Amino acid sequence: MRNKILNTALILIVVAVLAIFAFYVRVGATADQVVVLRTSGMTCGSCVKKITEALQSQGGVAAAEVDLESGLVVAGYDSKKTAPEKLAQAVRKSGFQSQVAQVITPQQFRSVVGRDVGGKAAPGGCCGPRGCGGAQ
Repeated sequence: MRNKILNTALILIVVAVLAIFAFYVRVGATADQVVVLRTSGMTCGSCVKKITEALQSQGGVAAAEVDLESGLVVAGYDSKKTAPEKLAQAVRKSGFQSQVAQVITPQQFRSVVGRDVGGKAAPGGCCGPRGCGGAQ
């Protein structure tokens, strides 16, 4: 009898944890659009981190990527919760020049790049004692 009660309690706990996890996954941001921002002033991994954090703090952003070499910032977002210009403005507020270059669907992004937005880890760290070249 005691084992049956313990097993039932364990099952209830596992079901509760799974239900909480399922709710968390369901309410997370999903991308139905991808914005490509042409951004300048980025010099190092610290700049990448600052821009990524600025975008991810915006409601509706599911993933963000920054490419230093090309000067492009890509963000997958929920178009019901935010807009491309708001995301460019968030990047500008973090200290960089940024403008919307293109808006595409996640499927178009995948067909061109061969992966989903956010499938590439952004580099971290910084480039030296001076930081991001004054792009604060």
